[in-house]
Amino acid sequence: MTTVTEAPPLAPAPPEPKAPRRRGRWTPYLLLLPGLLWLLVFFALPVIYQASTSVQTGSLEEGYEVTWHFATYWDALSEYWPQFVRSVLYAASATVLCLLLGYPLAYLIAFRAGRWRNLIMILVIAPFFTSFLIRTLAWKTILADGGPVVGALDALHVLDVTSWLGWTAGDRVLATPLAVVCGLTYNFLPFMVLPLYTSLERIDPRLHEAANDLYASPSTTFRKVTFPLSMPGVVSGTLLTFIPATGDYVNADLLGSTDTRMVGNVIQSQFLRILDYPTAAALSFILMAAILFMVTFYIRKSGTEDLV
Repeated sequence: MTTVTEAPPLAPAPPEPKAPRRRGRWTPYLLLLPGLLWLLVFFALPVIYQASTSVQTGSLEEGYEVTWHFATYWDALSEYWPQFVRSVLYAASATVLCLLLGYPLAYLIAFRAGRWRNLIMILVIAPFFTSFLIRTLAWKTILADGGPVVGALDALHVLDVTSWLGWTAGDRVLATPLAVVCGLTYNFLPFMVLPLYTSLERIDPRLHEAANDLYASPSTTFRKVTFPLSMPGVVSGTLLTFIPATGDYVNADLLGSTDTRMVGNVIQSQFLRILDYPTAAALSFILMAAILFMVTFYIRKSGTEDLV
């Protein structure tokens, strides 16, 4: 006889684990909320208000009313287009000078400074320790008539060339386009050096060693390796210099004259002196649109969107 043994009963299947709750999925949005509220209150709402002001008509005594008077834009542009052209010209000149002065300095800090790197970086950002107004007023002393700087430029016959170009008036530098461009270059040079240094410092040194192993000359290494890899810093630095320089009015007001007024001076005068708020708002929007167009075109043509 054979005995049949019964199979042991199957153990109950373990319960399926519940999907873990996605805790903290709203945390990123909550962290972004203060910044979004800040942009809404202090950027978006003022822009909307200025857009409304630009299409109003009236006066300060009688009050302003939204009448969708878009002709204000054309009137402002047709009357003040020389100031727009002058602002772009001065800002572009200062940007080119900042690049020519800032790139060698950033290269020195990134690759040649050694233990002096921190000290040079402090010297670069040292102008930020004082007021923008004080830094600009200092240039009135530097470029004063009969001063050492003007005397040296005159002895080197530099003023003859700049006078021929219309950037100075004889042996006088103050109240000329050259003085305004010098002030813009000095005040915005750190905005060029810092992105350039950040971009150059990120370059892998082994790439330079590989170029040397391939018998590339220093100039070839710079053209083929260093400069292309530093393009994000070049683009960032030029944008950080050109955009605020275009709308600047302090340098033109303190170092220039009525013949060197920029569009920022016109907007300030319309807002604070003439009290023509629609024209001032229209000028602001025209300037913003022009800068946005130029920046978009520049970024696309630069061949890089990897900004520092």
